[in-house]
Amino acid sequence: MGSLLEVIALHPADAEAAQEGGADRLELCASMEADGLSPSVSTVSAIRRSTDLPLRVMLRLSDSFTTNGAELNRLTAMAQSYLSAGADGFVFGFLTPDNEVDVESVAALASTFANTPWTFHRAIDAVLEQRAAWRALRTLPGLDCVLTAGSSLGVGTGLDDLCKLAKDDPAVAKVMMAGGSLQPEHVPWLYQSGVRRFHVGSSVRQDGSWTKAYVNSRFVRAWRNLLDAQDNRDADA
Repeated sequence: MGSLLEVIALHPADAEAAQEGGADRLELCASMEADGLSPSVSTVSAIRRSTDLPLRVMLRLSDSFTTNGAELNRLTAMAQSYLSAGADGFVFGFLTPDNEVDVESVAALASTFANTPWTFHRAIDAVLEQRAAWRALRTLPGLDCVLTAGSSLGVGTGLDDLCKLAKDDPAVAKVMMAGGSLQPEHVPWLYQSGVRRFHVGSSVRQDGSWTKAYVNSRFVRAWRNLLDAQDNRDADA
């Protein structure tokens, strides 16, 4: 399997640059100061018109990883609006107050858009027991990707744990997407462990700024070239 490069897009200009640089997929969100919240439907529509890349839209209304029935009802309605606006999938994830995967809430939301793929986001990095969390994720309908840094502090801190998880279980490696302060020097280690999905955001913006810079297509291209080089080495091995 070739590598997948997912880029965070906040605006149509981000999406255009990401596609020009060779991205495979976009994660659409807003409010990066809160680590990514749901964007407006109009933003999703505008980005859909600007690119033909697959779009996964964030379903998250606050900077908390917990949820409740009223919020789930809002998210269900928002998901349908996003699908009508051109979304291809979603990004979400909830934890219990005890920092375990909230299987009931996640499954309830996922069941409202059956047959639509989705990503469990970095809430996974806040759980107390990683392996138990990964076992719980296997039971969730429609899940085909898990975004993780291996640590709430980022890939630089969680790299060893990510590599071990991926090496120990090919099923985990298959759905794992490494992201969260991901740096180029992390890629070879992750790739050798079986990881083939990579997620970037601030690293493809000038000075890493969410507010002063759009995605830079040259920065995306550098990531694309890095992943392609790994793929080519793997094919030649």
